[in-house]
Amino acid sequence: MDIKITGLTTTLLHNPEGFVAQDATIPPLTEGAKGSNALFVHIKTDAGVEGLGTCAGLKATRSVIEDNLKDLLIGQDPFATEKLWNDMFWRVRGYGRKGIAFQALSAVDIALWDLKAKALDLPLYRLLGPYTDTVPIYGSGGWTNYSQDELVEEQMSYVNRGIPRVKMKVGKDFGQSEREDVERLEAVRKAVGDDVEIFIDANNGYYAKQAIRMAAIFEEYDVGWFEEPVLADDIEGLAAIAGSTTIPVATGEHEYTKYGFKELISAGAADIVQPDIGRVGGVTEWMKVAHMAHAFNLPVAPHAFQVIHLHTACATPNLKVVEYLGSAERNDLFFYKEFPQPVNGMWSPYPDRPGLGLELDPDVVKNHSVD
Repeated sequence: MDIKITGLTTTLLHNPEGFVAQDATIPPLTEGAKGSNALFVHIKTDAGVEGLGTCAGLKATRSVIEDNLKDLLIGQDPFATEKLWNDMFWRVRGYGRKGIAFQALSAVDIALWDLKAKALDLPLYRLLGPYTDTVPIYGSGGWTNYSQDELVEEQMSYVNRGIPRVKMKVGKDFGQSEREDVERLEAVRKAVGDDVEIFIDANNGYYAKQAIRMAAIFEEYDVGWFEEPVLADDIEGLAAIAGSTTIPVATGEHEYTKYGFKELISAGAADIVQPDIGRVGGVTEWMKVAHMAHAFNLPVAPHAFQVIHLHTACATPNLKVVEYLGSAERNDLFFYKEFPQPVNGMWSPYPDRPGLGLELDPDVVKNHSVD
């Protein structure tokens, strides 16, 4: 197919009612804080087909896309995703192999894959090579800025929707509220019952010895995984924890590229691999990480960006479960015209809509764009 990229633009949108979350290592929030942003990338072609990508809503990321990556794409074949990914990788080599620059690369790569699938009139998961068309989800949230009653109410709201898996935060106050962590977990376990799986996420909040000691307590509550118990860069600490508890250690949301995951997995620091498509390098790199995990016989449970991960998850034989954040759901309902809804803890992409099957709400674009 002879098709060329003719333009690239970005849209930064603000949801004034977006939930502002706090976890173990986010400092205390301003009282009444609310509102959230999302950044979208639009890649245009001479065939009239347009790709849509997304990443975290930061102005600095927008600048990298428009000022440093755009010129690499104009006039190029959008089907050449490996070449374009490589070109972008080397362009940001000196200032962003992690962080904002790589989130920019990820958003562009997502848009390229959406474009390719649309040009071929296929849903993205069909282009990637589906393993399934329905994946399990878990209800994710459990933020530390919830009171215990609010925490239980939110976790039960997922269960009442037929979702048999939930995730809550521990490591509260940078790991300084251990007793409260246990009390909150105990309250959730009591509320959801024994048949609902509970995952816990410390968001880097503990130290290794502390996490090992806490894991021994958490085991009593039949926890399904212990996510990011220590600083994401403390690979030795993660490996030590993984070797000291029966609870699987889940991590990877803060890793970038297959190279980062090579180090993480080969060190035995992850029992469950959690690539984030908005950070790791988009669809191109996410699939490589999923395949790498498969080679080590490890399951994959993607982090955030649920409406994008729905497609890559359907093409992943070693998928464990897809994160479904209630806060992200509210944003997605605001930003997009519509998206497929999960039913009883299972989720499927639209089978007849090409690409990601997503379209921004034009009224939101008109009234809530950030210039």
